[in-house]
Amino acid sequence: MKKTFIIILIIALIALILPIVSTPFINNYIAYSTKKNLMQLSLPDKTERVDALSSAGKLTGNGNGMQFFGAILIKSELPLEQLNDFYSKYRENEWSCIVEKQVSNNIAFIEHRDLKFKALKADEQLVNYYIVYTWGSSDYPLSDLDIRGH
Repeated sequence: MKKTFIIILIIALIALILPIVSTPFINNYIAYSTKKNLMQLSLPDKTERVDALSSAGKLTGNGNGMQFFGAILIKSELPLEQLNDFYSKYRENEWSCIVEKQVSNNIAFIEHRDLKFKALKADEQLVNYYIVYTWGSSDYPLSDLDIRGH
């Protein structure tokens, strides 16, 4: 009887702790998938992919909640307008495949993390570099258990 109680207690503890411990890894995977989806898109002519990154957590704005971010850094001879036209065919909503000029290795609009493209030097003058990014989403019901979202 005592062994059965101990086994049930151990199973109950594992059932309670495992989701909390695994949630950050699942959230990281969701952010990674957001980046991976961007990396699978074709590139316009005269354009090369230089770097890519992803992050999960409270990245911008106020309040609580998980945000999932994926981005690629491209170097292109095309102007911003043409790049926007090219990536507009991949947009699923207003938060996907956004194209902007990238002027440093730091992603300035990420407020609560220090996200940087590793392929660039901090003091490098960037010409013809652009960031293409997507804010991802998740149906995982326990995503908000991740402390990084608070």
